[in-house]
Amino acid sequence: MVTRTRFSRPRRRLLAGAAAGAALAVAMLGLPGRAEAAPRTDLVVGMPVEPPGLDPTSAAPTVIGQVVWQNVFQGLTRVDRDGKVQPQLARSWTVSPDGLTYTFALQQGAKFHNGEPFTAETAKFSLDAIRAPGSVNPQKALYAVIADVKAPDPQTLVLTLSKPSGNLLFWLGLPAAVMVEPKSRETLKSNPVGTGPFRFVAWRKGDRVELARSPDYWDAARRVHLDKVTFRFIGDPQAAAAALRAGDVDAYPLLPAPELYGAFQKDKAFKAEPGLTEMKVVAGMNNAEKPFSDKRVRQALMMAVDRKLLIEGAYSGYGAPIGSHYTPNDPGYKDLTGVYPYDPAKAKALLAEAGYAKGLTFTFKSPQMAYATRTAEILQAMFSEVGVTMTIVPTEFPAKWVQEVMRDRSFDMTVIAHAEPMDIGIYANDPYYFGYKNPAFNDVVTRAAQATDEAARLKLYGEAQEILAADVPALFLFVLPKLSVWRAKLTGFWKNEPVPSNDLTEVRWTE
Repeated sequence: MVTRTRFSRPRRRLLAGAAAGAALAVAMLGLPGRAEAAPRTDLVVGMPVEPPGLDPTSAAPTVIGQVVWQNVFQGLTRVDRDGKVQPQLARSWTVSPDGLTYTFALQQGAKFHNGEPFTAETAKFSLDAIRAPGSVNPQKALYAVIADVKAPDPQTLVLTLSKPSGNLLFWLGLPAAVMVEPKSRETLKSNPVGTGPFRFVAWRKGDRVELARSPDYWDAARRVHLDKVTFRFIGDPQAAAAALRAGDVDAYPLLPAPELYGAFQKDKAFKAEPGLTEMKVVAGMNNAEKPFSDKRVRQALMMAVDRKLLIEGAYSGYGAPIGSHYTPNDPGYKDLTGVYPYDPAKAKALLAEAGYAKGLTFTFKSPQMAYATRTAEILQAMFSEVGVTMTIVPTEFPAKWVQEVMRDRSFDMTVIAHAEPMDIGIYANDPYYFGYKNPAFNDVVTRAAQATDEAARLKLYGEAQEILAADVPALFLFVLPKLSVWRAKLTGFWKNEPVPSNDLTEVRWTE
């Protein structure tokens, strides 16, 4: 459940930087709105970050899937707006009694936008590419359980697993597992070709991506109402709000200006309904290097953070605090915010025990996104109260941040919203940017992934949450809410976000 907290004067100085410019932004809400023509079949969607490419199988940033997943690309399965697995390019499947063989019956007549048919051989190519030794698929580890892929006939695909996987059908519905057409594989980053309801038209770097309805979309049962979709990239929160009010943008599924959200909720020209996401905001630390190789330092910094005050300053009180890498809307969630609650006195004592009684200094690479910048500034102030000096280094996102943090692991601390659902297993990945190593944790998440009994699986995920809450490989802060805003005459958007996405299949103007 998305919670909202409010604080009065105590320690308001920590929030001063985050609130700067809010008065000017509120004034912008007075700009006149544009009269909407009806009916319309075009849509302009605002996004705060431009993707580095348009191939979700080759890069990690979730903004890629937020443009192309379910719009351009599709998978064997899909995850619906309620987080449930549904058939897609696989119309049905059977699982062997031992859980090691999945046989998929594929859709007949499905085609890619370049006219090539979707077949079992295409699906085999896509899954083999994910698992290949040189693959850079961002979720490659999830699909390592697939030992063999066979295509006995054009409409039948058979997967043989090395061990049972209770999550496989869900994983096959994620952006990283979309089906790709072999002839277009090398140019997907700039010219995506999929089987979805919209085909790629153009990408004007620094400004927009344009899509158009595919005239021969294979799924006749799902009517597509829009003829043209434009994704515009407006990173400045105040400019995003102004674009909505001016009519330059019709919807902002993730408004980057939480301080303005209440005003949009009161405006009858818009619908603004807070929803749930999987976006876990964590301050990742380089566990492989001093001082963060010492668990006591990590635990002390966790106790230096007042999560409720942080949510107030970074996201205007919208959000839910977390104590591990799990969200309140995930099955098996445990509230572990009390493991290391806010306690600056204990934080100072633990830092002294670790050898930092005279202070601690490190740098913080902050990706240039509104929530990250605000979070960094507030953490800096909170850390200063326990004798810690944190120097913020603004880092362009995604290109520079991904290279320096994710790939080179050249950082002390950073912050990012991890958006993949049920991705607690990333702490077992080696290498991964946290540099966290715990064989006991690895064993628990491995057994959880293999468990086909739901109760047993969720129990193990609970144990995994407890290990992370105790070890603090990252500072577990809060879950970003889905602060959606769209014009009142629009319908069909997802209120919640079980997968980072902007699925526009059902979106339409009502008049």
